[in-house]
Amino acid sequence: MREKPSWMGIGILPATTPRKPGAKMRQGLWTRVQSWFPEREFFMRASGQMRFIRISSTFQIRAAGAIATACAIWLAMVLWMLISGLIGAHDRTALLEREAAVASAESRVAKYRGGLGAVAADLAKRQDFIEKSVQGAIGPLPRDLPRGTVSDSREEAGKTVRKISLVLPEAAGLARLEARQLVFVEQLTRYADARALRAEAAMRRVGLNPALIVAQDRRAMGGPLVRLLTGPGDTIDPRFARLGASLARLNAMMQGLASIPNTLPAGLQFISSGFGFRTDPFTGGSAFHAGLDFRGPIGTPIYAAAAGTVSFTGVKQGYGSCLEISHANGLLTRYAHLSRIGVGVGQRVIAGSAIGAIGNTGRSTGPHLHFEVRIGDRAVDPRPFLEAPVLESKSHVFQETRAMGTRPGASGSDE
Repeated sequence: MREKPSWMGIGILPATTPRKPGAKMRQGLWTRVQSWFPEREFFMRASGQMRFIRISSTFQIRAAGAIATACAIWLAMVLWMLISGLIGAHDRTALLEREAAVASAESRVAKYRGGLGAVAADLAKRQDFIEKSVQGAIGPLPRDLPRGTVSDSREEAGKTVRKISLVLPEAAGLARLEARQLVFVEQLTRYADARALRAEAAMRRVGLNPALIVAQDRRAMGGPLVRLLTGPGDTIDPRFARLGASLARLNAMMQGLASIPNTLPAGLQFISSGFGFRTDPFTGGSAFHAGLDFRGPIGTPIYAAAAGTVSFTGVKQGYGSCLEISHANGLLTRYAHLSRIGVGVGQRVIAGSAIGAIGNTGRSTGPHLHFEVRIGDRAVDPRPFLEAPVLESKSHVFQETRAMGTRPGASGSDE
C-alpha cells in the first residue's frame, strides 16, 4: 500500500483551488436557466435518410434573450410616443390659455388707452349700484347726521379733484369718483355711529351696560386672519377701517337689543297688578310682587318678549305651570300660571312668537299671566323694558295692536 507523502511525519494535503464569492450562486442560477431550456433534438427524414438536428441550451437562451430585448425596445418606443403626445397636447392647451389671457389683457389696456372717461363711467355705475343697494336695505341716509364721529374729507377731496383736473385732465373723472366714494363711506360711518348711540342710550335706560354687551360679543370669536387691504401696498385706508369698526359696533348693539324684552307678552292695557310692594290677595298683608300681571281669559295666547332659548318648562311652587326664556346679557323672562306650554327646553324663539296660553294654575285668584324680567336671578321692573322706545326696528306698536284683540276676562292676581 502506497503511503501518503509526508515531511517529518506531518501529512501533506493535496492543493485545492479556492472559489470566488458568488461563483457558486452564479453557477446555480445558470444551472436553473439551463433547466428551462433543455437540449432538444429533432429528427428529419429526407430521401430515405435520417438526419438529426440538435439545438443546445445556450442557443435557446440566446434566442430567447434576443426576442425579449426586441419586445422591450418596442414597448419603450410605444410609451415614448404616448408621453410625447400628452406633452404636446398640454403645451398646446397652455399656449391657447396664454393667448386668451393676452387677448383679454390687451382689450382692457386698449379700453384704458381709448380714454379714462369710459373707465370712470363704468366705475360710476358700480358706485351708483352700491349706494342704491345700501339705501334700499337701510333707507336714505339722513343729511343731518353728527359730524364729530368721523372726519369730513369733502373739502380736501374737492381740492384734490381740482388739482388732478389741471395736471392730468383725462383722470379727472376718476378723481371725482374717488371723492364721491370717500364721502359715501364717511356718511355711512356717521349713520352707523348714530344708530349705535341710540341703541346704547336705550340700553342705559333699562339699566344695561353697553360696554358689557360689546365685551360679550367678542368672547367666542376666531378663525384665520384675512386682512382687508384698501390702501396702497399692504395698508388699509383709515376711513374704511373706521367704517368697519362702526359697523361692528352697531352689529353688537343690534344683537344686544334683540335680547332685550321689549315685546309685550300680552295686552298692556290689561295689567291687573304692578311690580313692587302691594297687599297680598290671599293674606291681606304687605308683600313684594316680582313682576307684572296681565289678566285675560284662559287660553289667551302669550308671546315671547325677546329672542332667546327656552331654559325651563314645568311647575314651580307658587307659579304653577310656567316657562323661562334665557336671553343674552344675563337676562331671563318668566311666564307663569299658564294653562298650556307651547315650547320645549332648548328651543330657540324669536320676539313675538307664541309660546303658551294664559291660565289659572298655581297661587292665583283668577286667569292671568304673571310676567317677570330677571337680571342675574334678580327680579327687576319689567315696565321700563316694555315701554322703552328702543329703535324703529324694535317698535312694539304691532304687538300692542295684536294685543287689542284680547278681551278682558276675570281679574287675576298672584303672589
